[in-house]
Amino acid sequence: MTSEQLFYDKKTGFDRLTDEDKQGIQTYAEGYKKFLDESKTERDAVLEIARMAESKGFRAWTRDDTLRPGDKIYRINRHKGIMLAVIGNQSLAEGVRLTAAHLDAPRVDIRTVPLYEDNGMAFFKTHYYGGIKKYQWTAIPLELRGVVCVCENGEVKRVQVRVGDKPTDPKFVITDLLPHLATEQMTRKATEVIKGEGLNILIGSVPSETVDEKCSEKIKLAIMEHLNREYGMTEADFLSAELCCVPAFNACDIGFDRSFVGAYGHDDRVCSYPAATSLFDLTETPAHTGVCLLVDKEEIGSEGVSGMLSQAFEWFMGDMCRTQGVELADCFAHSFCLSADVTAAYDPNFADVYDKRNSAFVNYGVALCKYTGSGGKGGASDASAEVVGKVRKLMNDNGVFWQMAEMGKTDAGGGGTVAKFMAQRNIDTLDAGVPVLSMHAPYETVAKLDCYMTYKCMKTIFEQA
Repeated sequence: MTSEQLFYDKKTGFDRLTDEDKQGIQTYAEGYKKFLDESKTERDAVLEIARMAESKGFRAWTRDDTLRPGDKIYRINRHKGIMLAVIGNQSLAEGVRLTAAHLDAPRVDIRTVPLYEDNGMAFFKTHYYGGIKKYQWTAIPLELRGVVCVCENGEVKRVQVRVGDKPTDPKFVITDLLPHLATEQMTRKATEVIKGEGLNILIGSVPSETVDEKCSEKIKLAIMEHLNREYGMTEADFLSAELCCVPAFNACDIGFDRSFVGAYGHDDRVCSYPAATSLFDLTETPAHTGVCLLVDKEEIGSEGVSGMLSQAFEWFMGDMCRTQGVELADCFAHSFCLSADVTAAYDPNFADVYDKRNSAFVNYGVALCKYTGSGGKGGASDASAEVVGKVRKLMNDNGVFWQMAEMGKTDAGGGGTVAKFMAQRNIDTLDAGVPVLSMHAPYETVAKLDCYMTYKCMKTIFEQA
């Protein structure tokens, strides 16, 4: 055998693209960019995925409905997660083919008592969500999104808040210190250049014209008057609100050749979108039931009723199993899951933290990760050789460009995914996703080719696995 046959050598996808793939990449990227602009919070993403699902013939499912092969169903979990399924020809006792991804992304959350006035300006206090470099969130335009549960007349009314995404909308900003006065600031460690208590969002400066001799905070009053007019809010309603600020950037093409997409929230919507659309695009009833699980809270440990550790998934799957008289444990034991999450793309500007032999490269296709974690594989599920071998063959047989990858050098850091939580359910699981440049920054970058190949990978799992 020749060295070409004996050696493992990663290859760029551009050497192997068919005309069909070239067209598919561009078409797919346009749909993905529209999804990103609409889905900057997990609540927004759930609404958009549900809208897309219904346009593809899916229906909201209750446990009383019977299920037949070919049925397309979904269930929303507390506005922040969604579970979708296409019922297959085989019994659920033979397991399901599952993709699991998360819809949340790092951001800046508005605190429960946020509004204050200081020297002619009004601000919101914040608490950052997920792993961020805090200094990256200053001096960029921000949108305000979320919901407020307003208590009035003895009733609770949920009000949507969305300011900053339209061209005529105002934006918001976290201010930074000018370099002329930043001598001391520039000597701090990167983690302290901007401290958490310094992530205060500028929201106004014009005082109220209301005559109120008891009020010494006229700018704060003006802000509350505006919020009361627009949303019926009083200051106490912040206590029952979920508001956040996200970057006011629209997704766009990057590079002269338009080969990349730049946007906020690729982690992990760049995997959530193909996880859902690959299920939507099934043209025939699959052999095994296909399930897409999109959850919240991954960036802070997958806790809570809307995270991967929630029993909401068991509730959904258990209800499906009961329609066929199948034990949930039997279904899980024969299932397979792609834990669809991003990995770090090799960046030559920071080559010292990567192991080049084991890194993911842009335009080389979907990245399969046998294990994630940090240090001595801490927090990894570590897929078996048999699982990886099966997926390798499936990808090769179906024209999917793929690469094996790890996240950086062994002692450089690392990160986890939801894979271990699926493995805890006795489900064979393998990590797979898109390599990302500038992960967790307010503006991340991915290659269109990798995005499309991730979609093809997931569709192959639903159709062939």
